Amino acid sequence: MSPEFLRFESVGKSFPGVRALDGVSFGVGEGSVHALMGENGAGKSTLLKILSGAYEPSEGTLSLDGKPVVFRSTAEAIEAGVAVIYQELHLARELSVAENLYLGHLPSRFGVVNRTQLLESARKQLDLLGEDIDPRAKVGSLSIAQRQMVEIAKALSRDAKVIAFDEPTSSLTTRETERLFALIKELQSQGRVILYVSHRMEEIFQICDAATVLRDGRHVETYATLSNVTVDTLIGKMVGRAIQDIFHYEPRPHGEVALEVDGIVGLGLREPVSFSVAKGEIVGFFGLVGAGRSELLKLIYGAEIPVSGTIKIDGRTIAPRHPSDSIRAGIVLCPEDRKKEGIVPIRSVMENCNLNARRNHSTFGFVIDETWERKNAQEHVDALAVKTPSLAQLIVNLSGGNQQKVILARWLSEKVKVIMLDEPTRGIDVGAKSEIYAIIYGLAKEGVAVIIVSSELPEVMGICDRIIVMRQRRFVASVPREEATAEKILELALPVSLPQREIELAAI
Repeated sequence: MSPEFLRFESVGKSFPGVRALDGVSFGVGEGSVHALMGENGAGKSTLLKILSGAYEPSEGTLSLDGKPVVFRSTAEAIEAGVAVIYQELHLARELSVAENLYLGHLPSRFGVVNRTQLLESARKQLDLLGEDIDPRAKVGSLSIAQRQMVEIAKALSRDAKVIAFDEPTSSLTTRETERLFALIKELQSQGRVILYVSHRMEEIFQICDAATVLRDGRHVETYATLSNVTVDTLIGKMVGRAIQDIFHYEPRPHGEVALEVDGIVGLGLREPVSFSVAKGEIVGFFGLVGAGRSELLKLIYGAEIPVSGTIKIDGRTIAPRHPSDSIRAGIVLCPEDRKKEGIVPIRSVMENCNLNARRNHSTFGFVIDETWERKNAQEHVDALAVKTPSLAQLIVNLSGGNQQKVILARWLSEKVKVIMLDEPTRGIDVGAKSEIYAIIYGLAKEGVAVIIVSSELPEVMGICDRIIVMRQRRFVASVPREEATAEKILELALPVSLPQREIELAAI
């Protein structure tokens, strides 16, 4: 075993009404890629924020190389050689790549930035990663994968010894993920200490050599090696129960056509798209990043206005010019970026639950019925098993899975005919996924037409009655569940034929 460099000892963290961490102890050795695992709300993010200096622990100690440290700010953590790369990347979009890399320690003389030295240093740092990124380019113009590489380059520019990755592959393609893994292996060979947070089990076994499991803010188990550990064992430790089949698919009768899209064209689509979804049917949309799936949903939802084509709900043509038009017609959307587009972060769980339906339960359209709001929110929080200390809790303080449940609760307060879910389980743990699938099945059984966009092929194959494949912003095919295989769906989705090994990697 490599010498222990990073150590959490009896670390605890309390917030008003919430015990986020309770006596967490484990260590990570030099040259180790150590998985940090647990359901949403298990305490992983809180622990990373303590490591980054964003939070101070309520009790316990954090040690680096055997020496106790207390970080009172993120600047102190960075100075000590700690870097945390979050799922929501912390970069200044309007600044250049070079400026982001050296923000806070720009090369200067007499207070004037030395631009030549800045660009030269940035190029060297990017070359070390094998990245062909213009250091003068604005970060906002880069792809998600390139931005992530900039975050890693930023950490290395400050000679970080400890690097934590929080769901780093959630927005990456298979090839980008493989490149990231190669980089992590290189960092491991240099003796860096890597903490790796992911809900994707196949990644844990591919990239990590050790793992620590948290549950409800407490340390459950640390595995010094994963050689004899199974996926079922880890899941059982994470959720406190065995989950053999998280999909639990059950066929159900379908009714008449609920949504009919005919020849719709608009921003993000290269050709007209036509399809229909019946009442009680779950239809999945699969494709690679950039296939046009999310853009299609926004056209149906009224977030973007179609150039041509028709949308019918229960046989009646609608022409949504705004999301409110679609909502009133019974079409709702849970967006891909729930933190940016799905929630109001500075508002409570109760307010987020009632955000849309309150128009039907207020006097004169603006006097809020607080009794109804509290009752409605509590009913849905209970029904969906939302983990929150109270209805007054700010929704931003909830885990990703519980935020997603609150968004679903908002639409369950409406008379929904069609619900569209864009990456509904991205960044959500196995236990919460199973609960969200149960909610989706419940909606379908009630006759709601369900559309799901997912980049996880096992998910669309596991829960959908039919899979529509898109490629390069075009409709390709509609495949019934009984005819769907991983190879068939991927061959339809991929722009060119790939060797079998790459098909297998994309299927993971």
